[in-house]
Amino acid sequence: MIKEPRRRAVLGGAIAASALLQDRVFGQAEPNLSVIPWSDQPPPVPPPFANIAKGLTRWENLDTWITPNDKFFSMARYERPVVDEKTWRLDVGGMVAKPLTFTFNELKSLPRREVTCTIECSGSNGLPFVTSAIGNASWTGTSLAETLRKAQIKRGAIEVVFYGVDQAVEVLRKDTPFELKFTSNFARSMSIDDAMNPANLLCYGMNGAPLPVPNGFPVRLIAPGWFGIANIKWLTRIEVRDTRFMGRFMGRDYVTVREEQHDGKTIVTETSVGRMLLKSAPARVTSRDGRYRIEGMAWGPATVAAVEVKIDNEPWRKAILGDRKSEFAWRSWHLDWSPEIGEHTITSRAIDQSGNVQPAMDEASIANKKTYWESNGQITRHIRVA
Repeated sequence: MIKEPRRRAVLGGAIAASALLQDRVFGQAEPNLSVIPWSDQPPPVPPPFANIAKGLTRWENLDTWITPNDKFFSMARYERPVVDEKTWRLDVGGMVAKPLTFTFNELKSLPRREVTCTIECSGSNGLPFVTSAIGNASWTGTSLAETLRKAQIKRGAIEVVFYGVDQAVEVLRKDTPFELKFTSNFARSMSIDDAMNPANLLCYGMNGAPLPVPNGFPVRLIAPGWFGIANIKWLTRIEVRDTRFMGRFMGRDYVTVREEQHDGKTIVTETSVGRMLLKSAPARVTSRDGRYRIEGMAWGPATVAAVEVKIDNEPWRKAILGDRKSEFAWRSWHLDWSPEIGEHTITSRAIDQSGNVQPAMDEASIANKKTYWESNGQITRHIRVA
């Protein structure tokens, strides 16, 4: 039975999340307000990606600052397991003095914390059918850092590895005499310092409700500021190591490949997908009584200080930036517009507090990238005003 103080806390979280859901990112609901559809709608998700990417809500339908659970995207490179919370366990081991094991109820009995953060898939905008793999939610759980402190990390440890329940058979050196098959759980790692960030959660709640199965029930890692791949779903084991972890999703997949120029020579670099990058997106265009408004979102690893919008080939215009409601969450922006009838293009770019600008698609950091991960180039949308 849930104790009464705990019950009040859960209900309070649900009420708070409900209030956030009413906080419309694109302005309050108004009579006679209509959304002008983009003329460049993304194509359907093709197989086999349809099993990987689910719940890709179009930008113009992401119309609240907090993304409702039923509009939140889900990615799964392996299976989407259905886990029984009664038999689920979380093990914390490896290079620790006091290995720990938690049941679901034991984990929920630990001090409760919340963080509101935006999560973006590192493949968003890297493929034509993945244009809005992003969402913003209020996450509830307990501190990862405090849990690791209880386990007492040993001297010499350098990394923390997070394992999910989801697994699959991996094949190395396929169709060669040295082919190797083995069953592997989904896993990612981060440094000790990154893991000890006080914002990281062992998360069991989302927007005042239990985690939905597609988003990691019963427990997932929430690492604010990191691309979605690092926020391990269906978490079941945490291992502290004194050597680098180079599993599939650290060293072979989710690796960004770029060409760089060094002393007149082309060098190929490979880096593991990590923290989110400075980015913005035009979300929708609305019309009310003959007045038009362009609305969108901006986010990144540092504070977004400004957003600029380019319409067709006109000069950049400064948009009005919404309030910063959370350190790790996206910010809304809008620009009033008096368009002529016909076809138009709309591009946005975010600028952070240090003056860094979201790159154009023809800049080297984007144009010389050979993989579709970490695609934070300026996004251009097409629209027809009748």
